[in-house]
Amino acid sequence: MEAYSDFATVYDTFMDETPYDVWGDFIDELIRKYGVSKAYESDNEVALTRDTQPDNANNADSVDGSENSYEEAIDEERNLVVELGCGTGSFTQVMKQKGYDIMGIDMSPEMLNIARNKAADAGLDIMYLEQDMRELDLYCTAGTIISVCDSVNYLLEDDDVIETFKLVNNFLFPGGIFIFDFNTLHKYRDVIGDATIAENRDECSFIWDNYYHEDEHINEYDLTIFVKTSDNAEDELFRRFSETHYQRGYTLDEMREFVEAAGLEYITAIDVDSHEKPTDDSERIYIIAREHGKS
Repeated sequence: MEAYSDFATVYDTFMDETPYDVWGDFIDELIRKYGVSKAYESDNEVALTRDTQPDNANNADSVDGSENSYEEAIDEERNLVVELGCGTGSFTQVMKQKGYDIMGIDMSPEMLNIARNKAADAGLDIMYLEQDMRELDLYCTAGTIISVCDSVNYLLEDDDVIETFKLVNNFLFPGGIFIFDFNTLHKYRDVIGDATIAENRDECSFIWDNYYHEDEHINEYDLTIFVKTSDNAEDELFRRFSETHYQRGYTLDEMREFVEAAGLEYITAIDVDSHEKPTDDSERIYIIAREHGKS
């Protein structure tokens, strides 16, 4: 599982047409329909939930205060949303702007630096943690864990997927939900295949050489990126760098088996594009699963 490094600097440029807002609207609907987390009306409400404590432990109302603090702590965990594979934080910010108390997790320090800077520029209070999702370690449970933009496809082995999903189940609040998307085997094998994609922008360009390995169901893509070294319009000097990444295609049946093997309760699957039941032609699929095992 490779982390983005140099590509992080131009990631947002080449992903500027990604429909994060559309995804956010639909994920919000799914949380409201299936989940336990609720959006806050403002950051002040989040802060008050976190900071409220009994004024005086010796006060006659201290027992009630302690009970209230306990309930507030429970609500804080129930309403926490965690995004795995958050990258540069674009989707994290969309969910934050919808009122969710959300944190982002990614294994790329370069991507996270950009995410933190973007949040600061937007005046958003978002915690970002550098972690490999296969070693997920939270300080509390979370009512909702999400992963979008095919981050799960970077898990190449069955055991990696199952162990990651087990950790998700472990850190989900009782009754909480896990929403993730994945690119299908059909997309990598039949739609993308062995293709070369190129895109040219004023400040940067890339060449994407794609190779599909049938036996392993692995999609290999070799990125060659050219980034302009100066803001001077007359300066035509570019820096060239390359990265190679691997993703694995999965079928819906495989993903459902992984979800259930990890102890999660499978709820449903939805085609990302049509928002209908997935078909053999679905290229990206949402799965919604529920925490199982906590009383």
